[in-house]
Amino acid sequence: MKFYLVRFLCPFLVLRAHKEGKPQKLLEMNGHTPVPHAYDYDLIVIGGGSGGLAAAKEAARYEKKVMVLDFVTPTPLGNSWGLGGTCVNVGCIPKKLMHQAALLGQALQDSRKYGWQFTEEVKHNWMTMTESVQNYIGSLNWGYRVALREKNVTYENAYGEFVGPHTVKATNKRGVEKLYTAERFLIATGERPRYLDIPGDKEYCISSDDLFSLPYCPGKTLVVGASYVALECAGFLAGLGLDVTVMVRSILLRGFDQDIANKIGEYMEEHGINFIREFVPIKVEQIEEGTPGRLRVTAKSTKGNQIIEGEYNTVLLAIGRDACTRKIGLDKVGVKINEKTGKIPVNDEEQTNVPYIYAVGDILQDKLELTPVAIQAGRLLVQRLYGGATSKCDYVNVPTTVFTPLEYGACGYSEEAAVEKFGEENIEVYHSNFWPLEWTVPSRDNNKCYAKIICNIQDNERVIGFHVLGPNAGEVTQGFAAAIKCGITKEQLDNTIGIHPVCAEVSSAIQILCFSSSII
Repeated sequence: MKFYLVRFLCPFLVLRAHKEGKPQKLLEMNGHTPVPHAYDYDLIVIGGGSGGLAAAKEAARYEKKVMVLDFVTPTPLGNSWGLGGTCVNVGCIPKKLMHQAALLGQALQDSRKYGWQFTEEVKHNWMTMTESVQNYIGSLNWGYRVALREKNVTYENAYGEFVGPHTVKATNKRGVEKLYTAERFLIATGERPRYLDIPGDKEYCISSDDLFSLPYCPGKTLVVGASYVALECAGFLAGLGLDVTVMVRSILLRGFDQDIANKIGEYMEEHGINFIREFVPIKVEQIEEGTPGRLRVTAKSTKGNQIIEGEYNTVLLAIGRDACTRKIGLDKVGVKINEKTGKIPVNDEEQTNVPYIYAVGDILQDKLELTPVAIQAGRLLVQRLYGGATSKCDYVNVPTTVFTPLEYGACGYSEEAAVEKFGEENIEVYHSNFWPLEWTVPSRDNNKCYAKIICNIQDNERVIGFHVLGPNAGEVTQGFAAAIKCGITKEQLDNTIGIHPVCAEVSSAIQILCFSSSII
C-alpha cells in the first residue's frame, strides 16, 4: 500500500516543489528517493530527431518502457514542423532534394549536346518544388509516429525540461504540464540557427529553418555565412536561376580541408555566385513589403571601417547553430555544459557528469554534427545499456558530403588536421584533378574535379584522409569510408582495379605527390 501511495503522490509533490523552487529539498525527504521499479519509464528521450528516435526504437527492441518528448519552438517567422528533427524537416532531406532540382537544371543544359531538342522555354516553379518536398517530408513525419507506436514507444509533442533528479516536466502547446520519471534520460535536442543580434535580423531575415517551406520564390538572395549550410543553400538557389550573393566573414567551410574549401569557392564564383569577403552585416531594413519584399543590408568590413550597402529580396542567415541545452533545466540536475557554446561534455560512452543522463547528436562538445553519427551513437549507447554490448561510436573515420554545386565528399582527417595530429614530416599527400566523362560532351568544367588522399608514412602509408570533389561525391566516399575503417594502405589502394569509366576510379590511380598543399 505504501509503495502505491508513493508512486501516486510523487509526481504531484515534485511539481509542487518545482513551483516552490525546492525540488532538491523534496528529494532529501526520507522515503521519497525514487527507486528503479517506481519510475514511470526505463528511458525518456528528450528530442525527436534522428539520434533520439534511433535510440528510442533500439531501447524498445530490448522491451524497455520508453518515452520520446519532442517539441519544435517556432522560428521568429512562426515556422515549425513535425516529428523527425532537423535532418528530416529542415536539413539533409529537403537540402538534398533542392540540390537535385538544381542538378536537373544543369542536366537540361547538357542535354542539348547529347541530342535532346526542345523549343519551349524551360522555367522553374518554386512553389511546385516546395510543395512536392514538403509532401514527402510529411510522409516521413507520419512514418516516424507510426514506427514509434508499433514499437510501443510513448510519444508526446511536448517540451521536456528537467525539474529534479530523475524527473522531467512535459509542457504541450496548450501549456498543459505533466511530470514523468525515468531511470535514465537521453538528451538529443539538437541545435537551431544562430542570429546576428543586429537591428532587423529576426524581423526580416530567414534561416534554413524557414527556407525549405518558404511560400514564395526568394528572388535575389544574400546568404550570410561560410558554413556548409550557407554554401549548399547558395549553390542550389543559384542553380535554380536566382541571383545569389554570399557574404563571408573569414574562411569558407571552417573545420574542413581548406584546399578543398577554396576550390569549392572558386567553382561557385566561376558559376555566377557573387562573394563579398571579409564583411559582416550590421543592419537589415525593409524597403518594401511583399513576397518577396525588398531589404537593404548595411555591412561593415572586418578589416577596417568601410561600410557597404546592398538591396536584396531575401536575406538568409547561415552563420552557425546553437545547442538547445540552456532551457531544459540541466542546472536543476547538475549537468555541466560549456558555458560559451552550450555544448555538453560527455565521456566515450556519451555519458554526462550525471551518471543517469546521456546525450547524443549535435549538442555534444567536440564531436561531429552529422545525422548518421547521432543515429549510430544512439543505437550503440542503448546496446551497451541494455544489451551488454561494448562497441563505442567512432567519431574520427566518419564519411560526409557537402552538397555544393561541385559536391565534396570526405572521410578521415583533413590535411590541416593530419599535420597537427601526426606532424608534417609524417604524412604524404597524393592528389589529382579529373574530368568526368559525362561532362566531356557538353565541354564544361574541364579538370575542375579533384581527389586527394592523405597517408600516414609511419604506419605503412595507411590512408587517414580521403577527399573528393565531383559529381556523386557522397556515393564515391561511402565505399572508401569502409576501406579506411579497415585500415587500407596506399599500396592496397594502388593495387585495387578501378571501374571504368567512372569518377571513383581516380582514387586507384593517384600518384602525384602534393607538396605544401600546392598543386604541381
